[in-house]
Amino acid sequence: MKEWKSLSHVRWECKYHIVFVTKYRHKTIYGKIRKGIGGIIRDLCKQKEIELLEGHAMSDHIHLCLSIPPKFSVSNTVGFIKGKSAIRIHRELLGTKRMTGLSFWATGYCASTVGLDEDTIRKYIKDQNKSNN
Repeated sequence: MKEWKSLSHVRWECKYHIVFVTKYRHKTIYGKIRKGIGGIIRDLCKQKEIELLEGHAMSDHIHLCLSIPPKFSVSNTVGFIKGKSAIRIHRELLGTKRMTGLSFWATGYCASTVGLDEDTIRKYIKDQNKSNN
C-alpha cells in the first residue's frame, strides 16, 4: 500500500498531471531558461508545501506531476505557480526591468488526476523527448 500523507483531520493522496504552455505557444524554453525554470518551479512548490514528483520542460510547454494537499485547490496552485514563475523568469532569466504586465505563460492549463497509474504518468512525463520525435 502507498504512503498516505496526513494533515490534522485528513489522510490524503492527491496527485495531478498538469500541463501549461508558453504564451502564443512560442518555443522559448531552451538552454539556461530551461534549467532556470526547473529551479524556479521547485522553489515555488517548496514554498507552498507541494511535492513536485516529476517535471519536464519542452520547448513550448511544461509537464508536471504534483502532489497537492487538499487544503489547496488545483486552480489556485497552478495560478500561483504560473504567476510567480512568470515574474521570476522575467526578472532572473530574461533581465526585464518592468514590474507590471509580465506574462510568460498562456491563459489556462490542462489537469488530470493521476490515480492508480502514477508510474505510467511519470514515465510519460520523463520520456517526452522520445515521444515527440
